[in-house]
Amino acid sequence: MKVRFGLSCVELLQGDIVLQAADAIVNAANTDLAGGGGVDGAIHRAGGPSIMEETRVRYPLGCPTGDAVVSKAGLLPAKFVFHAVGPVWRGGQHREPELLRSCIRRCLELAIKNACRSIAFPAISTGVYRFPVDLAAENALDEVRAFLADPNVTLIVRFVLFDAGTYGAFARVLESFVD
Repeated sequence: MKVRFGLSCVELLQGDIVLQAADAIVNAANTDLAGGGGVDGAIHRAGGPSIMEETRVRYPLGCPTGDAVVSKAGLLPAKFVFHAVGPVWRGGQHREPELLRSCIRRCLELAIKNACRSIAFPAISTGVYRFPVDLAAENALDEVRAFLADPNVTLIVRFVLFDAGTYGAFARVLESFVD
């Protein structure tokens, strides 16, 4: 599925983010940038040890929730990995939507700063961090839409979603933007 926003577009696809040949792929990282399971583990396994080595040197204090940092992509078919720290879901009363939107926005800012033309996101925080998928889709896509409202931004934003249920949730939200 693809929807245009001015000179930019948002694409959805079901698949494996480590196979994306985007300028930047987004890693659903933890605050220690220590690697882990899910998307984080897959990116580190596919990209090789140079990604972890670079983040340890450049970001010894890690990255706070709601923010993102950049590294080279190692063996991945991307130029950069943006390590975004989404929130752990704690019932929605601890600024979780705001923090999710913040890390999405920070990745988009990093894309512009690093002259990227394309960026691929996973469904940040929806795995082991248990952020409800429908709510994550609403917040992530609305933040992207707001960012792409700037007429000076030209960017392909792709959400690479691991399973059909997550793809369906994101597709419902994206479709609501074109009505």
